[in-house]
Amino acid sequence: MKGLNEDIKTGNLRQIYLLCGEEDYLKKQYKEKLRNAFLDEEDTMNYNYFSGKNISLDEVIGMADTMPFFAERRLIVIQDSGLFKTSNELGDYLKRLPSTTCMVFVESEIDKRNKLYKAVKDKGRIVELGRQNANTLTTWVLSKLKAEKKNITKDAMELFFLRTGDDMEHIEKELEKLICFCMEKDVIERQDVEQICTITVTNKIFDMVTYIAEHKKEKALALYYDLLSLKEPPMRILFLIARQFNLLLQVKELIYLGKGQAEIAGKISLAPFIAKKYMTQSQGFSTEQLRSAVENCVDVEEAVKQGRMNDKIGVEMLIVKYSEDVKRG
Repeated sequence: MKGLNEDIKTGNLRQIYLLCGEEDYLKKQYKEKLRNAFLDEEDTMNYNYFSGKNISLDEVIGMADTMPFFAERRLIVIQDSGLFKTSNELGDYLKRLPSTTCMVFVESEIDKRNKLYKAVKDKGRIVELGRQNANTLTTWVLSKLKAEKKNITKDAMELFFLRTGDDMEHIEKELEKLICFCMEKDVIERQDVEQICTITVTNKIFDMVTYIAEHKKEKALALYYDLLSLKEPPMRILFLIARQFNLLLQVKELIYLGKGQAEIAGKISLAPFIAKKYMTQSQGFSTEQLRSAVENCVDVEEAVKQGRMNDKIGVEMLIVKYSEDVKRG
């Protein structure tokens, strides 16, 4: 990200960029920054945008071969195309991409063995925009509050992050609500966060896994059914459960190595108070069970994708299995 910022600041831009990773907010922000860095805001003649997995490569290449209209360059943005996970001709085409055409790819899923990925790496810059660590998010939130001439108590800040999670887009929306709610106040307090900030799906997953660790099967299933009633896709719930088990496994192994709360927080990019909650939650599982849980999540995903298992039932069976009494250690 540092290199990308330097490119934009100096105007020394690469011909091709790939923005990838989990953090949609940052991908959206940098897509707009690159668009404004490459072209004047009013220039729509030399800007082409393609989105989705069914885009026509012939059309993309045709536009890329077209000379810019009264400008130095043409910009093509391609988003969520899936081209970095499939075999296609674009990797070879980039080798002969006209010098007057620039490209920005914005993707969620990539395969680093893909020919297109390697072509972008050779000719441009690849920027992975993943989830930001606790310190970065705290600094970001405080800067936004400062711009609004507001402060926040430590207790309120901790609760805010517990409710919002680490998704920057969600954090920004909740922060806007909180600032509007506290329009007449200079200092945001815990009760303000309690009244206005909603609990994320990720936090509901955390609570679900807590119930699983405590062997409270009915409560864990009740949360699962609640998420389904809110139209949350079972496979997204499975992904978040797998992510949670994987974090707990990392915490468990770090505890075994004698690491303390602060060191664990630093190694897995969590705020210390959140790391403490994970340390407590990990006590409900053995290391072997957490490894097995991560593997089982992968097995369920594969079975669903191959049509051997219904997605809703597969996730439910996983929750039931790990809600049973287990040996801790």
